[in-house]
Amino acid sequence: MTKKQEIQLFDSKKVRTVWDSEQEKWYFSIVDIVAILTESVDPSAYWRKLKQRLKKEGNETVTSCHAFKMLSADGKMRLTDVADQEQMFRLIQSIPSSKAEPFKIWMAQVASQRIDQMQDPELSIEQAVADYKRLGYSDKWINNRIKGIEVRKELTDEWERAAKLQYFP
Repeated sequence: MTKKQEIQLFDSKKVRTVWDSEQEKWYFSIVDIVAILTESVDPSAYWRKLKQRLKKEGNETVTSCHAFKMLSADGKMRLTDVADQEQMFRLIQSIPSSKAEPFKIWMAQVASQRIDQMQDPELSIEQAVADYKRLGYSDKWINNRIKGIEVRKELTDEWERAAKLQYFP
């Protein structure tokens, strides 16, 4: 398993991250995020207390957090509690902080949009087009990309249909 560590910046504050190639996920140092959102003098103690409270509430996020060795402030590699994006979103929701509030509002908006897209899949396509435009892709490129996705879906659907016929004639 390959792990690549990087420092990310959030509001000019450092957040240690690690890429796990086996899981194909980024993991974020929970203590670093807690330090940014709470401005606690002891973010490690804040995280320990939050962990206790969440466990008492029956929150499963805490039990599924991993620990990876990360470079600490003293220059040594130490086990550090980390969370993937989904886990981090859940933990941020549990932190009472004015700094976390804009992030929570954004997450609620994204969740609402996603629910709308599930009810009307055309909205997902419109969102994809808007995202590609925001990233600077041309209309021609976007149209070719969407057509390519459609063709690939048809092909995999045909393979699936043929496989079912082969195993269940």
